[in-house]
Amino acid sequence: MATLYLTARRFAKADYVKALSADGEAYRFRQRPRATAPSRSSEKEEFMAIDAKVMPEQRLRALTECIKNKGFARILETHSGLSGIVAENAAIEHEGSRLEFDGFWESSLTDSATKGFPDASIVGNDSRVHTIDEILNVTSKPIVVDGDTGGDPAQFRYLVRHLERLGVSAVIIEDKVYPKRNSLDASASQSLEDPEVFANKIRAGREVRATEEFMVIARLESLIAGVGLQDALERAEQYIVAGADGIMIHTSKRDPEEILEFAKAYEPLCARLGRRPVLVSVPTTYNSISDTELVANGFNVIIHANHMLRASHKAMKEIAQTILESNRSLEADPLITSTAEIFATVGFDLVTERDRETSQVQRLSAIIPAAGKDAAFPDAPKSLIPIAGRPVIDYQLEAISKAGMNQIVVVRGHEGLQFDTRPTDEKITFCENPNYEDTFDLFSLFQADKYMQRGFVLIYSDILFDQDILQRLIDTDEDIVLALDGSYQYHRHEIEKRLDLAVSANRRESHHRSLQPPALMEIARLGKNIDREAAEFEFVGLAYFSERGAEALRRAYYECQRTAAGPFHEAALFKMASITDLLQELINRDVAVHGLEIHKGWLEIHNQKDVAVAEREVLSLVSAESAAD
Repeated sequence: MATLYLTARRFAKADYVKALSADGEAYRFRQRPRATAPSRSSEKEEFMAIDAKVMPEQRLRALTECIKNKGFARILETHSGLSGIVAENAAIEHEGSRLEFDGFWESSLTDSATKGFPDASIVGNDSRVHTIDEILNVTSKPIVVDGDTGGDPAQFRYLVRHLERLGVSAVIIEDKVYPKRNSLDASASQSLEDPEVFANKIRAGREVRATEEFMVIARLESLIAGVGLQDALERAEQYIVAGADGIMIHTSKRDPEEILEFAKAYEPLCARLGRRPVLVSVPTTYNSISDTELVANGFNVIIHANHMLRASHKAMKEIAQTILESNRSLEADPLITSTAEIFATVGFDLVTERDRETSQVQRLSAIIPAAGKDAAFPDAPKSLIPIAGRPVIDYQLEAISKAGMNQIVVVRGHEGLQFDTRPTDEKITFCENPNYEDTFDLFSLFQADKYMQRGFVLIYSDILFDQDILQRLIDTDEDIVLALDGSYQYHRHEIEKRLDLAVSANRRESHHRSLQPPALMEIARLGKNIDREAAEFEFVGLAYFSERGAEALRRAYYECQRTAAGPFHEAALFKMASITDLLQELINRDVAVHGLEIHKGWLEIHNQKDVAVAEREVLSLVSAESAAD
């Protein structure tokens, strides 16, 4: 049978929260917060690495969309994946509005310093791109890259193409001569590039872009070099004419006056040229002015360019000193983040949760009672009935393995030795029911009692099923869950077989179509003798028992084995009881038995007619898969 692969928890266990993306169509997956999760630094649910599902083309255009819709973008420096996650999650509530950063700045200074090097064009593009990719891999917001001088035009072309493919929104290059020195170093020589040479570099970068959304932004160093406002404006004009998508004006002064003078002169300059590239500010030295004031003066991008690195450097120095002074690390604890919060921030708690889930699935046994004799197939166990050249059990084993279970138990009886003629399968453990002629499937199931105790999945020996059904059963939160076919009520008059039928505790109105999705429901009655008009579902022969569910089943079985006399629910004697008889006993004892509604993905082999139907289905699926390949 065809199988479906599930790579996440079921919808019932997750929230799908719309991500902020340029086209408004991207969704990202978030786990609901759990009671056992470490405390968060704020009430909002944090974005973690696993949430980063924005595609490069969506992220690339997100900066231009932000500026278009909001008028400006507030950008924070990041120099690693962890700092990127912190910047992504930073948010406050202010006067009824939510404030957060709109994107990230990957700085030459902070990237170099993180690696222990000075900001002097020592760290190459390959190393820089590696850091950029780390940040992109665990975040969702746009990123602006500090491209230093851009190198020569050929180098800049390749840098632009590489960054654009990664999903970077913009690169900012400064009009200084290579190798550049950091602009905030007052003792360094700040040699400016010839403006026409720099304008040609801008043109070269723009020519190789694959999209209009990737921005090439020119950074003016005139004020840093001390050549004045007029030189900055003249250079800005040349760069705008060359096609620059943005202009960044920089200064090392603590007073924002000359920055504001440039911004005031920038508007008539752009009006005269007929186009206005975005205006970028980096208020590192003149940080007395607020972002709001900068926006009011015409700035569209405000970059806080090195604060995350400086904060981490200060904290690391303090912690190192504290440990030395205290001769131990206890005194440092109040000053540092707990490992639990670090684990939560980078998504390690989700990894361990999935490990636990995988471990729990691997602890489960798949038990297949296959001891009975069926008059329709007198010469072999039903597990070995061939369907399109393969026995039923082979299809079952394939689905079980894909669901992650390793312990498979087959209870054999009628013609049980035929299993020995098959190729050895190390996953299968055999149990025997020598009394198969005088007992029924409940007795067979409990021949595998010792494999039930850590939880198990019950699989009837005569069904083919899609792995998705098995996966959905395992992923439920309830202790006992049966797969129920919800389509039974629409074709019950066509069925001539004696079926295991079910009635839910809260019977719903019968409609062929409903807006309500298939869901878990509690079962009130279960058995073959239920009136077909009253039945809502058919039990398909797949059931999940958690460790608690298995314990409840085992307790009831052994109590009834000691005390039951005469008829037992629909059975003449307890030893002839079916599994559904014991499940009804649990229901009568107020043990919750739930049903998972399904509509497709399974077939039951009652007779030769069913074999023919199954073979057509299997061959059709094989043909479709071959065509797809």
